[in-house]
Amino acid sequence: MKISGILQATILALAVLVAGDVLAGWDPNAEGKAREAIVAFKKADPEMNVFFNKSYGYAVFPAVGKGGMGFGGAYGNGLVFEKERVIGRTSLAQLTFGFQLGGQVYREIIFFKDKSTLDDYRKGNFELGAQASAVAATLGASADADFNMGIAIFTMARGGLMYEATVGGQKFSFEPR
Repeated sequence: MKISGILQATILALAVLVAGDVLAGWDPNAEGKAREAIVAFKKADPEMNVFFNKSYGYAVFPAVGKGGMGFGGAYGNGLVFEKERVIGRTSLAQLTFGFQLGGQVYREIIFFKDKSTLDDYRKGNFELGAQASAVAATLGASADADFNMGIAIFTMARGGLMYEATVGGQKFSFEPR
């Protein structure tokens, strides 16, 4: 299979895996999907319970679709929790530039250290620049992780294949419940 065939197959798989999550902003099972993602994060790294316990809140994105070839982007929907209570819906959009080829689906969770950081997110103009880094959720990965500027970010691959060395940032929206 040529590279273009691999890219096409990966993008098709990405579209199928994410289409329901990305296109269905009205998804009645959004909370179930978010809680399923939380369970998956905790299973991948049980030490992550510390972040769930000490954070003021968190945003959970059960499926973020990402793809690119030179230019790229990502998009996903999720929910925002204050402690364990859902307080609103959120979306993530990302634009990247650099060496990249392929597509993938991943989960993302952003922990907010305190009320002030969560309030900034709730204002709907929250952005993460290229300097923000995420920790891949694997056994023991959260042990050395800490909050940076009031947030801690974890990701977990769900499928696809992506090669990249890019620069970009994420922009988020928030809609109260």
